[in-house]
Amino acid sequence: MSIAPSATADEAPPPAAPAPASRGPWAPLRPLVLRLHFYAGVFVAPFLLVAALTGFLYAAAFQAERIVYAHELTVPAGDTELPVSEQVAAAREAYPEGTVAAVRPSPEDGATTRVMLSGVEGVDATHTFAVFVDPYTGEVRGGLEQYGSTGALPLRTWIDEFHRDLHLGENGRLYSEFAASWLWVIAGGGVVLWFSRRRALRTVRGTTGRRRTLGLHGTVGVWAAAGFFFLSATGLTWSQYAGTSIDELRTSLGGATPSVSAAASGGEHAGHDTASGAGGNGEHGVGLDKVLAAARAEGLGDPVEIVPPADAESAYVVKQVQRAWPTKQDAVAVDPASGEVTDVVRFADYPLLAKLTRWGIDLHTGVLFGLVNQLALMLLALALVLLILWGYRMWWQRGRGSAFGRPIPRGAWAQVPPYVLVPLMAVIAVTGYFVPLLGIPLAAFLVVDVVLGEVAHRRGRRASV
Repeated sequence: MSIAPSATADEAPPPAAPAPASRGPWAPLRPLVLRLHFYAGVFVAPFLLVAALTGFLYAAAFQAERIVYAHELTVPAGDTELPVSEQVAAAREAYPEGTVAAVRPSPEDGATTRVMLSGVEGVDATHTFAVFVDPYTGEVRGGLEQYGSTGALPLRTWIDEFHRDLHLGENGRLYSEFAASWLWVIAGGGVVLWFSRRRALRTVRGTTGRRRTLGLHGTVGVWAAAGFFFLSATGLTWSQYAGTSIDELRTSLGGATPSVSAAASGGEHAGHDTASGAGGNGEHGVGLDKVLAAARAEGLGDPVEIVPPADAESAYVVKQVQRAWPTKQDAVAVDPASGEVTDVVRFADYPLLAKLTRWGIDLHTGVLFGLVNQLALMLLALALVLLILWGYRMWWQRGRGSAFGRPIPRGAWAQVPPYVLVPLMAVIAVTGYFVPLLGIPLAAFLVVDVVLGEVAHRRGRRASV
């Protein structure tokens, strides 16, 4: 697979020279793919390089987080855990500011309970402040800012935001969407170019110079291409523009992710203790312990998260938060007045598209298969970095002395038969509409390329007069 330019003079025949008929019906497409691959590599590779490096760091951040925050995350295993309500009370005594947004009871022996607070001064409005409590003694081990459904702590949060938007906010997200929008195009073009080469030219052993660089570049790229397609597709699912189109399409196909109804069933008295619940300890009506017991009775095993009622008309929501395989995403709503379960949503009943979306995102973020998943992502990121460097090296080696090689000649589209070119342009237009950070730059490139070609043509005519 080729990320940056990888053409040689014999691979890019002049537009005026028709391809030999023996090369097959797809031969005219090769110069067009080569030209697109060349320019996409030149202009998109820097964005892909940033995405690859920050993605590598993010995949490694899961294990680093366990080391850096070991004091907050782990405790010596004890014999008996305190009731969740007592653990929350201990957290609130140490950190009385804000309100309880959610509670994650200790999911395994030796792990702390997390009490998440919202409205804490100095904490980002989209984040929570997590208080870590020893479930056996009630000792508060500390508090840290937390982000997202995977409970990212400051180190991983910083890397995550750097990978997603370079810490530039919503506008910064355009960089990652731009990279994801083009990654599959560049990867696909590289695969087509690699398999359209003669078998003898694909070898690495015994070659030197540019031939060796091209061999390494193509071999690694072909092996990694499936991973790049996956990263591109899943990365676009929660992007700013393409992600909206994907969500709308998924909803129209009946693949939206279901959610549990948080409406309480007890009428006007359902949340009678909501406003005065235990001084902001998240205790409403029957309280946290009975709510957790009701969820356990419905089969919700660890890890779970308890979300207190949002208002007097709402119920508790208890949901499983295990993204690792096997996925646990069941959820129940519990009436705060009676402690009865009022609604249940099972992950097994999710539409197939919703399940695939969940698994795709979790595989992309490195949580589905744990350490193995994270190592695979790091290898993919490393492969992408090497491909980019090899691509630019090939461009340099193609030049003369200390200069980069010349670009691929324009006019390749003229060699493509209309019966292939017209449907191809239609597919590109539709894809560009749904993936605007692919379609808009591609349209701009075509316009500029046509204008430059026309200018060069007129200059040539004047020179010949």
